[in-house]
Amino acid sequence: MVHERPGVYSVYDTSAAVSGGRAARIVGVAARAARGDVGVPVTVTGYAAGVSVFGEDQSMSALLRLLFTAGAGAVTAVRVADGGSLEDYQEAFDALEKKDVQIVVCDSAQTEVQQALRTAVESASAVRRERIAVVGGDGDSVEELIRRAKELNSERVVLVGPDALDSGGNRLPGVFAAAAAAAVIAASGDPAVPLNGAEIRGLCGLSEDYDDNQIDLLVRGGVTPLECVGGTVSPVRGITTRTVSGGGPDASWRELTTILVADDVIPAVRAALRSKFVRGKNNARGRAAIRSQVIVELERKLAAEIIDGYDEVTVRPSEEDPTVCLVEFGFSVAHGLNQIHLTVHITI
Repeated sequence: MVHERPGVYSVYDTSAAVSGGRAARIVGVAARAARGDVGVPVTVTGYAAGVSVFGEDQSMSALLRLLFTAGAGAVTAVRVADGGSLEDYQEAFDALEKKDVQIVVCDSAQTEVQQALRTAVESASAVRRERIAVVGGDGDSVEELIRRAKELNSERVVLVGPDALDSGGNRLPGVFAAAAAAAVIAASGDPAVPLNGAEIRGLCGLSEDYDDNQIDLLVRGGVTPLECVGGTVSPVRGITTRTVSGGGPDASWRELTTILVADDVIPAVRAALRSKFVRGKNNARGRAAIRSQVIVELERKLAAEIIDGYDEVTVRPSEEDPTVCLVEFGFSVAHGLNQIHLTVHITI
């Protein structure tokens, strides 16, 4: 009703407030949406902002709600064309490639789309834009999840199972569990702390209750299994899909923390050198300064318990190009605690 009397009038409505957390890592999303420009990345920091850009539907907006509920701080989203073909998703992945995102999810469970996403995150990581992808299945059994993980087989891809349930007990597509897990990874401050037992907010339950034997198979097969205990959903163990190298079994990259630590340490060293040696000389003094700066950064990671130690740092000029300085070092990642084994001696 409109009144003629001067004064201040107000109305209000209610809604569930879903705003971004304080996660340091930005999540990238490629999904179909009700509206918005196809192939154009838009960064939002809350669900309401996302709805104003992409509208409300069961894909993009549902993923955004889940991401922000689970702890994501900022999301860079790209609308996929309504057709949802492999080419449509590839266009969205290309749009995200040059953006500052560290974790990428999509709304497709098609194997070929997830393989394209794997290629996209690997290509971006190769040009100093390190990131991982988190994907899910769609009603997959344990055997199907393991087979999917083998088809992906990358330290930069995390496959999550089983599917989640909504508040009515209905099964949701696996991409929703993947998105919620991605938000938890984004919100984790220490890359060396394992994902084990972290609460995944926004999920009301799981479609499967894995037993210990199934969990063993999933972990060894490159799948991150979820469990629901007391109404709380959490990862049993953070695992990448990388299980094979050179045609043989390889567990080097199995733990998710390994790639997260690598993506924390190497860019930090790179950024420090880039900021301090924009203009310099490739002489003995300059190389000594570079070596000292690398050691400073590694000592910081050592003090933060992100790495357990590092090897000798060597700096030398390139024999092929005198303007190139070669820096070489190694480090050992700090490992998360997965199990405690007790041996008890009882005297009677």
